[in-house]
Amino acid sequence: MTLYEKYNSLGALLRGTAREHRNKPAVIFQNETISYSELEYFSDQIAHELTNNSIGKNDCIGLYCVNSPFFIAAYFGIIKTGATVVPINLLLSSEEIQYILYDSEAAGLIYLDSLEDNIIPAINSLPDLHLLIVIGRSKKLNAVSFNDILAFKKPAFKIPELLQHQDVAVILYTSGTTGKPKGVMLTHRNLLFDVDAILQAVPINEKDVVLAVLPMFHAFGATACMITPIATGAAIAAVSHFTLDNISHVVTSTKTTIFIAVPSIYTIYSEIPDGSKPDFPFLRFCISGGSALSMEVMQRFEKKYNVLIYEGDGPTECSPVTSINPIGGIRKPRSIGLPLPGIKMKIMDNFGKEMQQKEIGEIVVQGENIMKGYFKCPKETQESFWGTWFRTGDLGYSDEDGYFYIIDRKKDIIIVNGMNVYPRIIEEVIYKHPAVAEVAVISYPDSLHGEVPKALIVLKPCKKVLREEILSLCHQHLGKHEIPKIIEFIQEMPKTSTGKIQKRVLAFKEKSTDK
Repeated sequence: MTLYEKYNSLGALLRGTAREHRNKPAVIFQNETISYSELEYFSDQIAHELTNNSIGKNDCIGLYCVNSPFFIAAYFGIIKTGATVVPINLLLSSEEIQYILYDSEAAGLIYLDSLEDNIIPAINSLPDLHLLIVIGRSKKLNAVSFNDILAFKKPAFKIPELLQHQDVAVILYTSGTTGKPKGVMLTHRNLLFDVDAILQAVPINEKDVVLAVLPMFHAFGATACMITPIATGAAIAAVSHFTLDNISHVVTSTKTTIFIAVPSIYTIYSEIPDGSKPDFPFLRFCISGGSALSMEVMQRFEKKYNVLIYEGDGPTECSPVTSINPIGGIRKPRSIGLPLPGIKMKIMDNFGKEMQQKEIGEIVVQGENIMKGYFKCPKETQESFWGTWFRTGDLGYSDEDGYFYIIDRKKDIIIVNGMNVYPRIIEEVIYKHPAVAEVAVISYPDSLHGEVPKALIVLKPCKKVLREEILSLCHQHLGKHEIPKIIEFIQEMPKTSTGKIQKRVLAFKEKSTDK
């Protein structure tokens, strides 16, 4: 029986696992262990508090927290009420947080106390936001304490009996190359289907300890490192803050068996000298996703730690995992592997016509894991499909064995550590500076992060600007991952006959100059 046949919601999934693995470790966090029965209780208490504040179906609740049992409890507590979780990227500026809460019409926000200063500017002009729950203690806001909620005993919370498969469980905000961020609506069925497909391809069981260093606010981290382990009764080794020592301590102290990360993390570990590298004797295999992993890094890591890395892929709109190199099977370098069971992938041209093997076109996906649509964006939703096939925007090809390869992206998206960064948003911020005449942000290869934003700026006549001035402006309005790592002042921009800046020409010139 599949997960989506067995359970009518993600809340029911946690309830089922907690019933079967009651005293088993669910989350290992900062040297403490939370059992499945405790995690179930925590989420029930959150659900009670939300319900008592009239939160239910069709409501959205923001979640702004580091990887921890608190994030997981809040995530499942929200969906147990029938409401929708809106995870918030920890790297976003207050301005960006405000937009997401406003656009999602959030009725409440659950947040970590150490992040309170970031949300104060965001919540002042949000009329729909009437409930704040703080994990810890609030110093400046009138927020209900998560600790008080847990301390107040309530009767067991009943998951709504209604079939919730088609209800939206989570809205994940991801930007387009133009305009504001769009909310990707993923239903309970989308996520249960994707997790079920993952478990048919990836051998995870109740004895495993899965590393959760990928942020749970991200689609990859939530599905692969949170929901999938919960579906099997495995333990989640949660890393709240990314440092090399922190990750190594968690992996060794929890005896982590499955290491899931983005290429930049594998790059860092591959460069540690043999004499000071940590030992990971319990790892069974590693999984890499989010962006391309270089062969050099893969080979160095595998030789150094004596464990194999399997690459996979998938966009947020696909819940998000669509493919992976077979665990224990044939791995193909630079390939994103085979489609997961029940998920179909093809290569299509610009007119929606299927292409042959080795022909380059757009990768499209079909399956029950595909999003319900973009929140309040029917036009953009329609444009993202060829019939029932979701258009990923990735250019690639398939080989004779059915393995898929990504070679480029149709859009100008820059992927930093697996997170999308959108040039136009950065450009609009830099244009705020009065001395800037023109700006173009392009991708620049980086051995650690995969890619980083590079800003090329043309100043107005007789104007001078320090690089630090541009950086200061960016820090005010952008998330940390969006701030250009390279800023260069140039004399003029290459343009088309209509006056549009030719970014491809810019990128080619920059590569040629670097050589």
